[in-house]
Amino acid sequence: MAARDDILAERLNAEPAIFKGCSSSELGVIVGVSALVWLPVSLMLAGIAGAVTMGFGLAGIGVVATVLLTASLLQRLKRNRPDGYYQQRMVIWFDGHGIKRSPFVRRSGAWDIGRTVHASLPQRNR
Repeated sequence: MAARDDILAERLNAEPAIFKGCSSSELGVIVGVSALVWLPVSLMLAGIAGAVTMGFGLAGIGVVATVLLTASLLQRLKRNRPDGYYQQRMVIWFDGHGIKRSPFVRRSGAWDIGRTVHASLPQRNR
C-alpha cells in the first residue's frame, strides 16, 4: 500500500515539466506544428534534389531541431514566471496585432460608469 506522503497526480496544480520546462501538451503542440511545417518543405526540397525518401529524414532532423530550439525559448520565457504567463502574453500580442481579441482589460485611464443623469436614491421608511 502506498504511503500517505506520496505525491498524487490528482493533487497537482499544473502539468509537470517533462523536457526543458515544457509539459507534455506543450511538447505535443510543438512537435505537431513543426511536423506540419517541416514535412512538406523537406519533401519538396528532396523531390527537387531527386531523392524523395531523403525528405523524411530531413523532416525528422528539422522537427528535432525545432523542438530543441522552441523548448529552449519557452524555458527562458517561462523562467521565474507564474503558470500560464506566456499564454497570456501570446493572447495580448494577438490582440495588439489585431489577430484575435483579448479577454483581458487592457485600458488605462479614467473609468466612467456611462451615466449622464444622476439617479436619486430611494428613501427608506423607518
